[in-house]
Amino acid sequence: MVNDAASTPILIAGVDEVGRGCLFGPVVAAAVILSEDGIAQLTDAGVKDSKKLTPGVRSRLATQIKAIAIDCKIGWASVREIDRFNILQATLLAMKRAILKLNPTPELCLIDGNQTIPQLFIPQQTIIKGDSTSLAIAAASIVAKVWRDELIIRLSEKYPQYDLKRNKGYGTVKHRQAIQDYGITSQHRQSFSCCQLSLPLEYN
Repeated sequence: MVNDAASTPILIAGVDEVGRGCLFGPVVAAAVILSEDGIAQLTDAGVKDSKKLTPGVRSRLATQIKAIAIDCKIGWASVREIDRFNILQATLLAMKRAILKLNPTPELCLIDGNQTIPQLFIPQQTIIKGDSTSLAIAAASIVAKVWRDELIIRLSEKYPQYDLKRNKGYGTVKHRQAIQDYGITSQHRQSFSCCQLSLPLEYN
């Protein structure tokens, strides 16, 4: 994994999102600035792409990342924004919101994926599969995943029929069947085709 700060000792933020493919809930991004020492500590701690970690390990590492980072911020775009702008633009908006909360302001943002953030007046570099090659992006992926999962688990208490505690809003067979059986909620993405097949249960 690349040591982002080793060759250029400037303030670099790693940025990643989670929830882009979900049927339910906001899309969430995290932006993380790490020092060289922080990168070394988190490398030793086992930080890597959040998808390759168990929930327990992700939770532990998210706590460490927030304690060690120069700064770490969350941004999100709501379901209504996803439906209004489309999921790609909402994802970029969530990333931008996370970055703009950072203090200090980074001098370079490493963005997971191949899409730059519109009207972000900070230098940025996209990295395909960045969560596998950049420690800062991997750290952001962990923080975003843990934050969103905790949100969805809380929402699952309000909407128990959708099995959200297990699927975290993704379109599992059980989740899709529940949409057919019960309709959609105010947190389902109406712009997603499988949510359009059902009459709304609640949308306010």
